[in-house]
Amino acid sequence: MEQWITHFMEQYGYWGIAFLIFLENIFPPIPSEVILTFGGFMTTQANLGFVGVALTSTVGSVVGAIALYGIGAWIGERNLYKIVARYGKVIRVKESDLDKTIQWFEQYGYWTIFFCRFVPLLRSLISIPAGLTRMNMPLFLLFTTIGTLIWNVVLIYLGQTVGSNWKAIVHYMDIYSKIIYIVLIILIIFIIWKWVKRQRKYKKK
Repeated sequence: MEQWITHFMEQYGYWGIAFLIFLENIFPPIPSEVILTFGGFMTTQANLGFVGVALTSTVGSVVGAIALYGIGAWIGERNLYKIVARYGKVIRVKESDLDKTIQWFEQYGYWTIFFCRFVPLLRSLISIPAGLTRMNMPLFLLFTTIGTLIWNVVLIYLGQTVGSNWKAIVHYMDIYSKIIYIVLIILIIFIIWKWVKRQRKYKKK
């Protein structure tokens, strides 16, 4: 995949970068680290500028985020509540639990959107709950754009700085991603453990 990505970028330049970053948001397995660091390297070799690569990659990412926001909005809170009302007893989730979750996201959602832009996988998927809760679109775009721009600029700069050794940055970013995945797995296990513990208490009552 890496070879195909770099070849595509060499062939289509800015448009290729924007398109690949858009796809990376919709299909997270596509590595943004490769696109951005190689894009930085290309600013030293091809007729591409740092600002141009940063802007087009950010536009591609924001458009992808809007698409996922749209999916979340299409599903909608109402359908989510219908699912809980119908299957809540099976999955042990009450409407009050959903209320609290949505309330929390409405209170801290903007900063969650911002910080998740630096977390692999979540940086894309976080747009779906934003759409589900119909987060204020201008603010969603603001926090998404700022977080995305910072992430893109850092990786493009690193790719530009190390030049032909841009793959070294990809290697370290791969390590960073693995650490994040381990932390997420531990967090998920902890949440499941807390949920099971709560269900046992619920059954005893």
